[in-house]
Amino acid sequence: MGYLVSIVILSVLIFFHELGHYLVARLNGVYVEVFSIGFGKRLFSFRAFDTTWQISAIPVGGYVKMKGQDDTNPTKRSYDKDSYNTKTPLQRISILLAGPFANFVLAYLFFFFIALGGPNVLEPVIGSVVENSPAQLAGLKPKDKILEINSQKVKTWNEMAQIIATSKGELNLKIYRNGYIEFKTLKPTLLESKDQFGKPIKRRMIGISASKDGFVKLDLGLLESFKYAWDKTVWSSMLIFDGLKKLITGEVPAKELGGVVSIVKVTADAADAGWMAVFFFAALISVNLGVLNLLPIPALDGGHIMFNLYELLTKKEPSEAVLVKLTIAGWVILFGLMGLGLYNDINRLMG
Repeated sequence: MGYLVSIVILSVLIFFHELGHYLVARLNGVYVEVFSIGFGKRLFSFRAFDTTWQISAIPVGGYVKMKGQDDTNPTKRSYDKDSYNTKTPLQRISILLAGPFANFVLAYLFFFFIALGGPNVLEPVIGSVVENSPAQLAGLKPKDKILEINSQKVKTWNEMAQIIATSKGELNLKIYRNGYIEFKTLKPTLLESKDQFGKPIKRRMIGISASKDGFVKLDLGLLESFKYAWDKTVWSSMLIFDGLKKLITGEVPAKELGGVVSIVKVTADAADAGWMAVFFFAALISVNLGVLNLLPIPALDGGHIMFNLYELLTKKEPSEAVLVKLTIAGWVILFGLMGLGLYNDINRLMG
C-alpha cells in the first residue's frame, strides 16, 4: 500500500509541475498539444480544452508539448501566432518558471496542512549530558526541561538550540526538574557536531542531546500556520540548494545521490508513519523538483530559461548548431545523473 501511495504522490507532484507550465502557456496564447504524466507508450488519454491529456507507461516524469517546442528536436520550430516560438523571451521565461513555481506553491500547501494538523516536535527536554561539558559542569541532568534562556521562553528543542548557537557570553537557564524550578548559569563552547549532510562542523553548544520521549504537539493558529508553512518552504529550499552545492563541490560524495527508487522507498516508509509524514516528504520532494528543474541544464526548465535570457540580452536567438549541441549535452548530463542515482539505489538495496 505504501508503494502505491508513493506513486500517487509522485504523479500529483508531476501533475502540478506540468499544470503550472500548461496554465501560463495558455494564458500567453500558446497552443498545448499534449499534457502527459509519464513518458513512453501512452496507456490512457482523453481530449479536453483542445489538449490531449494522457498517462504514459514510465511514471518518472511528465511533459507538456507546446506548439513549436520540442526537446527531442530543438530545430523543429513553428512561427504560427499560437506557437511558443513567437512569444517574447519574457513570456517564454514566465512559462518555464511556472512549473517550478507550482512545485514551491504545492510544498507550501503541504506544510500549511501539516501546521493545521498540529505537528509533533521535540520538547527542550534533556536526554543525555556529555561528560565534562558546560551542561554537566553547571549541574544539568537527563530529564531536565529547559523553560527559558536569558528570560526568553523556549517551547521546542530546535528553538532552544538556535538560541544557544547564536548566543554570546553566559546563558541563564530556567529549568524544570522533578516538580521544582531551578536556575543554572553556563557558558557555551565551540564543540564539533555534524550538519544534515554528515559534514563535521563547529557550533556553540552546551553538551546535551534531546530526549527521544519528549514530544509536544504545536497548537498553531491560522496566521501562525501561514508562517510555519513559509518558514518550512524556505528551509527545505535552502537545504536542497546547499546539498546541490556540496554535491557539486565534492563536499558530499556522489554515492549519496539518490534516484527514483529512493524517492519511492522513502515516501512508502512515510506512508506507514501517517499522513503528516507523507505530506512532509511530499513537500520536500516537491521543493526538490522545483529546485532541480531550475538548474541551467538544457532539456530542463533552467536550460531553456538560460537560452531565453541569452536572447533577451543579445536580441538574437542562439544558433541551431549551438542549440542542438547543448541540448544533447543536457540529455547526456540528465541521463548520467539519473543513471548514477539508480546505481546508488541498487547498491543500497543490495546492502
